[in-house]
Amino acid sequence: MYKGKTILGLIPARGGSKGLPRKNLRLLCGKPLIAWTIEQALSSKYLDKVIVSTEDEEIAKVSKQFGAEVPFMRPKELATDKAKTVDVVLHAINYLESIGEHFDTVVLLQPTSPLRTTEDIDKAIEIFSENNCDSLISVCKAPHSILWSFEIKKGYLEPFLGKEYLAKRRQDLPKLYVLNGAIYISSKENIERFRSFFTENIYSYIMLPERSIDIDTELDSKIAEYLIHVSSIVTQEITCEN
Repeated sequence: MYKGKTILGLIPARGGSKGLPRKNLRLLCGKPLIAWTIEQALSSKYLDKVIVSTEDEEIAKVSKQFGAEVPFMRPKELATDKAKTVDVVLHAINYLESIGEHFDTVVLLQPTSPLRTTEDIDKAIEIFSENNCDSLISVCKAPHSILWSFEIKKGYLEPFLGKEYLAKRRQDLPKLYVLNGAIYISSKENIERFRSFFTENIYSYIMLPERSIDIDTELDSKIAEYLIHVSSIVTQEITCEN
């Protein structure tokens, strides 16, 4: 709870995945991928309840082992490639309300973002609550400016947003940010109203690139393992120095 508002932590995790099969259960540094997000959420000082929405029995079992609640099994039609995340969120809200559990705010945490921290979650909740916004979405600085992006048509490069940006130095281009998939926050009312986290007034929560890895491929997984390994070494060195 924060400022009198009850807050639900919702982790969506279906069993299917085309890019990286069974990725939510794949081991990342010896721990199932979904476990990283569950542990971060359970350590939050603001989340009143942490649940996993899944149609997969094995994911449900592992989620419970790491402390999350799985109060229902997600309907199969909401676990396909074409199912919308907002419908998964609305299903969870409606189920909880049917058993008498009501929440003012929903924090959606995708398990494919294992390097976000509990501090990220709590800070994002604070920022959302303290600003006049409909929703909050986490982002990171774009590694390359999309103003220098091209389409390829019949083998030829065509500037996606016009040629006027191509003559500018990188330093003169505006700073741009991309969604990193780690944190989405909105009120129950706005989720029902907009049927999306992409509302009229979206506030930003900026995360460092090294905490913004979104695991969708084997390469993403290896990068995440490397960053976790490096981070653990640095932490050990700081502890030893102290």
